Amino acid sequence: MVALLNYAWPGNVRELENVIERSVITSAGPQLELSAGFFKTASLPSREQPVTLQEVERQHILQVLERTAWRVSGKKGAAELLGFNPTTLEARMKKLGIKRNP
Repeated sequence: MVALLNYAWPGNVRELENVIERSVITSAGPQLELSAGFFKTASLPSREQPVTLQEVERQHILQVLERTAWRVSGKKGAAELLGFNPTTLEARMKKLGIKRNP
């Protein structure tokens, strides 16, 4: 019961249902025994702090800029690939502190 309570349940109710069903099928006696696979998943350390939406956006823009050799506008520029107006991309870059390093 402690393992069930302490688990984060990233799959929510469906994951709980699957664990219970699997345990009912694999338990030999009248007592419910959780499968060994569940304990491996449950004992994993929790992930790092969630990344903010701004950080995700910043990383995505940086990846596209690197892919386009920091070409912001024009044919096959980052703005076109991201579906932005070039001035919009430049404003977001400024807001997110994205600058090209020399």
